[in-house]
Amino acid sequence: MGGVVSGISPYLKSVPIITLVNGKQFPAKASETMLDAALRAGIVLEHSCKTGRCGSCKAQLRGGSSIPLVDEVGLSQVERDAGWILTCVRWAKNDIQLDVEDLDGIRMYPAKILPCRIAALERLSSDVLRVILRLPPNQQLDYSPGQYLDVIGKEGLRRSYSMANAPADHKTIELHIRQVPAGAMSRYWFEEARMNDLLRLNGPLGTFFLRDVSGLDLILLATGTGIAPIKAMLEGLVARPPGSLPRSINVYWGGRASQDLYWNPERVGLALRYIPVLSRGDSSWTGARGHVQQAALQSGATLGQAVVYACGSLAMIDSARAQLVAAGLDGRRFYSDAFVSSSYDLKESS
Repeated sequence: MGGVVSGISPYLKSVPIITLVNGKQFPAKASETMLDAALRAGIVLEHSCKTGRCGSCKAQLRGGSSIPLVDEVGLSQVERDAGWILTCVRWAKNDIQLDVEDLDGIRMYPAKILPCRIAALERLSSDVLRVILRLPPNQQLDYSPGQYLDVIGKEGLRRSYSMANAPADHKTIELHIRQVPAGAMSRYWFEEARMNDLLRLNGPLGTFFLRDVSGLDLILLATGTGIAPIKAMLEGLVARPPGSLPRSINVYWGGRASQDLYWNPERVGLALRYIPVLSRGDSSWTGARGHVQQAALQSGATLGQAVVYACGSLAMIDSARAQLVAAGLDGRRFYSDAFVSSSYDLKESS
């Protein structure tokens, strides 16, 4: 994957130059964010929502100054005070130095807009709908398990959903959609959607997918429909050769009540440990209680050679990162995708 590494032309000297910790450089136009400037230069930085809410694209500012376009909700006050910014909503005022590396050497599939039709609708729980989208015979969607897409409905209404299946046949896409009170897209899915409805999708999007996990202890954390990309990751692992598999796989999935846990990760067929966690389980519940990050710590998870992938609520992700890093996890091995409030181009809340 390329980028402007040296030999900046005289023309580019007139615009801010962004320099990453590994020495890669790229120019940033006045009308684009640092993340968009990087992507335009063929340099992929970690990202997801691109709205300043999920925190996936955070980077530490080591030099230069920038302007936030919106409130960086995905940053804590401690992170702001320490010089962290979100590249998806920052304009460069002058030359910038960022303490972050790009995803060099990782294959990224280009996003594209495709037509699709609803092939199946199934209630997984009282407020979660399983949707199968079917692509045209002459089209396919290549993606890495864990990524998401935008579904574009009537009048351009758009919402983002993680894909819940690995790309086995490239022709069908599985989504797990939670009902959001008063949500415009939720009203369509839960009241109006019919088999064979024509929609459009835009994807794949985001950088939430497994890196090299061979020989590591893989910890997967999910809340609510955050299990969707975790399910896709597990299915993707089934197809990997034995030498590229993690040393262990531990899945922690949290909900409020037992009916919220509508799928069993053990069905995938991998050798894994699954720990369901309830925050409001009744007296009949004998399993783990509280939050998934607490369950992971209480179960004695080995963090020295661990890598964590977390998907679900922003509160869970922020807490999990802080607690696991404090307990010995290498912060560079914590990957996340936050489900944030519904609005244009955001994932439905989990």
